[in-house]
Amino acid sequence: MIATLRGVVIQVDIDEIIIECIGIGYGLRMTGTDISLLQKNQDIHVYIHEHIKEDAHDLYGFLSRDTKKLFEQLLTVKNIGPKGAMAVLDIDQVPGVRQAIADGDVKKLQSAKGVGKRAAEQMVVELRDKVGIASSEQAEGVVSRGGINKNDDALLGLVALGFSEADALEVLADIDKTLSSEERIKQALKRR
Repeated sequence: MIATLRGVVIQVDIDEIIIECIGIGYGLRMTGTDISLLQKNQDIHVYIHEHIKEDAHDLYGFLSRDTKKLFEQLLTVKNIGPKGAMAVLDIDQVPGVRQAIADGDVKKLQSAKGVGKRAAEQMVVELRDKVGIASSEQAEGVVSRGGINKNDDALLGLVALGFSEADALEVLADIDKTLSSEERIKQALKRR
């Protein structure tokens, strides 16, 4: 496994660079943000993620370990591949992407090329508690209408089923909070 590379940039393209290390040129796919910081003949050190499939062996390069970590977290989300993860990383700086996930900002995540509403919601559901940033008050804690906790399993389940957070909150507000999450989801689906 290749973990890092140190070398000289010999070519810079829109979404890829070639870095020469001891006479070997490695093609690395990178975010637009990272590429914008590079120029030809520059010495760099990059963190590498190898993506090996039946028909390809791609290398993804990142200027910071934090960016690589978030990329790998995004890859754990169902139906998010390397291209989708790179597109998400291009919507903002890493802290902004992490905050969007923590806040449940589906619209911002959906602005990534090739990422639909369902995939954006899936990112929020699967990564909200893993991105290492506390949600803003807007997205965490208790919602005044009905006193529903945004970390409620029933809410997260409805979002995973395609409800927007607002719709899920609205339908759950009228359902008995003492019921199990499964029962609350069933009742919510009946009311929709």
